[in-house]
Amino acid sequence: MARVSISEVAPRDGLQSIGPFVPTETKIALVRALHAAGVRRMEVGSFVSPKAVPQMADTAEVFRAALALDGLECTALVPNRKGFEAALAAGAHRVGLFMSVTESHNKANVNRSCAESFADLSGIVRDALAAGRKVRFNLSCCFHCPFEGVVPERDALDWVERVVALDPWIEVAICDTTGNAAPDQVSRVVGHAVRSWPAPDGSNRIAFHGHDTYGMGVANVAAAWNAGCDVIDSAAGGLGGCPFAPGATGNVATEDVAWLFRRMGVETGLDWAKLLAAADLAAGVPGGLPGGRMRAVSAARRAA
Repeated sequence: MARVSISEVAPRDGLQSIGPFVPTETKIALVRALHAAGVRRMEVGSFVSPKAVPQMADTAEVFRAALALDGLECTALVPNRKGFEAALAAGAHRVGLFMSVTESHNKANVNRSCAESFADLSGIVRDALAAGRKVRFNLSCCFHCPFEGVVPERDALDWVERVVALDPWIEVAICDTTGNAAPDQVSRVVGHAVRSWPAPDGSNRIAFHGHDTYGMGVANVAAAWNAGCDVIDSAAGGLGGCPFAPGATGNVATEDVAWLFRRMGVETGLDWAKLLAAADLAAGVPGGLPGGRMRAVSAARRAA
């Protein structure tokens, strides 16, 4: 049976833009519930300035709880070298780096040009690999930019090519940051990347990260899968949004993604009932804007 790897991002991308501070105990409970549902890869938090992203101020504490869970690969998103050093100290298994493929969004997000970001992150890639950590390099706004509009596909692929050249095994995430992509775009961009830059053993090294702003999240996940991508990001309850991408709403919901692959006969390793319980917990976070159609449908059926 075919198998997809679902990388859960609710504890970081799902929570980062929520205004009211989510108690640390609630974050840890969410991490544990998702692990109990079968999640084995998770973006636990981000080591960023608490002034810039107050919601992530307790990432080190959440990491301590996450690392105690059997078989869970814990990713820390880091914006710079200081964050990278904090991630190493916390014991992160995988370091997540990020930059945008458009100058306007990169400037709004990290106050740097794309060239400046890439130069700094390239050094962190080298040092992370030398420290025995896995690396995920996220490329934001690969399809649409909130400031520049639709992104030319060649521009996005040029940045993918630069990143994959850093190391033969580095994973590259092609991100629909604003949730504005269409399935045909996803199919072309992701398909080109999968075919052109496999890992040395021929396996896939491309991930897809989508949002559901226009209700296209699940369709775009299906397009990425059909294009050969078997690593998919999602957030329980459809939580999420980018504070530097005006108008962007939540990530594609993990329960919707799990249902899609279940209907397609693709193994996810997730327990459906436990996943819905975790998604309900995520959807109850104060200040969030949760989505997740299959969670809502299942809840209605349970109440009937």
